[in-house]
Amino acid sequence: MENLQLLQYTPFTTIPTPHFHLSVTSDLCVTPLGLERDADLQLLLVGGELLKVRSSSWKKNRFYKLQEDCTTMWHESHRTFKRNQTFSIDEIESVRKGRQSEGLQKHTEAHVEDRCFSIIFKGRRRNLDLIATSAEEARQWVNGLEKIISNMKKLNSQQTSEHWIFNCMRKADKNKDNKMTLKELKHFLRQINIEVDDMYAEVLFAKCDKSNSGSLEGPEIKHFYDLLIYREEIDVIYGKYATTGEQMSVKDLLNFLLNEQREVATMEDAVRLIERYELDDSAKQKNHMTKDGFLMYLHQEEGSIFNPAHKEVFQDMSQPINHYFISSSHNTYLMEDQLKGHSSTEAYIKALMKSCRCVELDCWDGAHGEPIIYHGHTLTSKVLFKDVIKAIKEYAFKTSEYPVILSLENHCTLEQQKLMAKHMISILGSALLTSPLEDQMPTAFPSPQDLKGRFIVKGKRLNKLDAVFSNTSPGVEEDCVSEEDEAAETSNSKTDSNGQKKSKIKLAKQLSDLVIYCRSVHFSGFEHAKDNQAFYEMSSFKESKAVNLAETAVNAFIHHNMTKLSRIYPAGSRTDSSNYNPVPLWNAGCQIVALNFQTPSKEMDLNQGRFRSNGVSGYFLKPDFQRYPGTEFDPTTLTKGPWLKRKTFHIMVISAQQLPKLNKDKCKSIVDPLVKVEIDGVPADTCSKETRSIENNGFNPMWNETFQFDIQVPELALVRFLVEDYDSTSQNDLIGQYCLPLTSLQNGYRHVPLLTKHGDVIPSAGLFVHLMLLDAK
Repeated sequence: MENLQLLQYTPFTTIPTPHFHLSVTSDLCVTPLGLERDADLQLLLVGGELLKVRSSSWKKNRFYKLQEDCTTMWHESHRTFKRNQTFSIDEIESVRKGRQSEGLQKHTEAHVEDRCFSIIFKGRRRNLDLIATSAEEARQWVNGLEKIISNMKKLNSQQTSEHWIFNCMRKADKNKDNKMTLKELKHFLRQINIEVDDMYAEVLFAKCDKSNSGSLEGPEIKHFYDLLIYREEIDVIYGKYATTGEQMSVKDLLNFLLNEQREVATMEDAVRLIERYELDDSAKQKNHMTKDGFLMYLHQEEGSIFNPAHKEVFQDMSQPINHYFISSSHNTYLMEDQLKGHSSTEAYIKALMKSCRCVELDCWDGAHGEPIIYHGHTLTSKVLFKDVIKAIKEYAFKTSEYPVILSLENHCTLEQQKLMAKHMISILGSALLTSPLEDQMPTAFPSPQDLKGRFIVKGKRLNKLDAVFSNTSPGVEEDCVSEEDEAAETSNSKTDSNGQKKSKIKLAKQLSDLVIYCRSVHFSGFEHAKDNQAFYEMSSFKESKAVNLAETAVNAFIHHNMTKLSRIYPAGSRTDSSNYNPVPLWNAGCQIVALNFQTPSKEMDLNQGRFRSNGVSGYFLKPDFQRYPGTEFDPTTLTKGPWLKRKTFHIMVISAQQLPKLNKDKCKSIVDPLVKVEIDGVPADTCSKETRSIENNGFNPMWNETFQFDIQVPELALVRFLVEDYDSTSQNDLIGQYCLPLTSLQNGYRHVPLLTKHGDVIPSAGLFVHLMLLDAK
């Protein structure tokens, strides 16, 4: 095998592609470590009947049981073609004790509170609402599930790989005799997403069948397993740096960190990595790292593409709030499309748990005097305003402690507006901002740091903020239209974005008084805004208007956003809740670029990538050249200035591990993966390159393909990895994706986690790459 050439940046020579490899080192186990005698876990393994709740009239007993692999839940089903069903523990987002789901609150009585619990799934899957026979049984189900979920989250990627392979082996063992026949071996290989010809399968089987018994068992299965876990590319890298006999000394490891990973590291750092990840005690005593320890290190956050320092809040959070990009949602209440989709408090919970910091509340008069939230003049379902505020209060600061903006689209009459104000004040309490932080009229926004744990209302206001200090009466209620209706107006238009006739409403003083730092006003041009708008007066722009300004007057837009906030929202014609590209608007310095969080899309991948950094706080500090007066930055022309920090980005896509099967119902369906690497930023930087596809191998495809990107404005660039299943006759299918800011990646050999289209981690799957971001010559 040829040696792998390492940098000064000269890309590698080709590594011959082995038949398959995988990385694991520790012993296989079924029961989660430390839970072998746990009473709660034993209850789940025995199983029991639970009452499944779908509506007030649909409540049926179903048997639920945790499978022996401790990663799969089995339950009976009375469907004609699906009598028994399973779901993976990995699919669970959270477990809620009590009547905390929308369904249980609506369809059950308060007296069963202590017997209720809900399983909340990732993505769009419907919640599973259940009632146990007793409060103690409910407690055990919740505790047991939470322990398993917590245990699985603690597994490193190697251990996750291990579990995945072991479960595939169990499924392949059809007769449960703890042996593996040739037929079962072929079935197993297809399960792990690799197709091999019969001859190779027979050779592999014969190599492991030392007893010539026609089946593998005990040490023979272990031998077969060892063949699976071998990764030849790791051998090459390790062999280059392990100069001390057959092991890597602490000096060798430091050499690797400095010269290959390009880290600022010391001998103490290398010693710490050995102490943390070396599995062999004798090697550890000599301050050596074995190949297993080296692979363990590469699978930890220190070996990840994402800079671990950026997992925490690392930016200055004391700047005015308009100096940050703010993760923002449009039509937050919707779970699906905006014509007949379901409105739910769950949609707010999911957005907030993804660190969304600006949510939209589309408010209308409801029955019985209670305001409701839904997409007006459509068939979308309705949810009570007060229930949404309760959900926001409960979940707003679980992921991020930084402020949440409540963007009100107010279509209510005076009486229900007053009730909206009353609900926000009573439910949100002291967390609701009802007056400026200062004792005198402010002249600029407070910072995210100043506003930690606070709610900011965005909406119409009857008078200027100065009135708070001058005690000026706002006078009578004014006629106004909702903000998005106003933004959608044209000179001759008399209808809103849904084609309905616009109706002006009165604004209640009680609601008006809650608007402090985000007063919604009509946009009449940048010069008008500069001369007439106070810093706290902000405008919303429909996407077409915003994109046009970003193309024709981008420098003026950037200067506007230096002193004010701008909110962008999708066109009303996007009835399927699709999204627009947020990048050109971020390039123009727009802070609140609102997207449909409920719709998986490239745009949402980019949004998740943008806000992955800075501790997933939902706030990301804009570059200097977008924040300070006098800037001449124009992302479309790129004249000379401090924004030009030219970089050359080298990347080698080496291999992937354990890509998921897309068609799990077809045993012989194997993916043909290819990898796309995309740069999204200023127009000059936006680019995409892709590898060839590898036929019939989702287990361990290897590409060894090198790409180069020339980057002009790295501070605005995002890197997106896309793994697709190639199809020559139709559009490729998504296997997994990952996105991050270019400035948050680490150089050297790195593993890249892969996420689903909904942004959830795919356990055990990943890419292995080599990266180098260098100053351009």
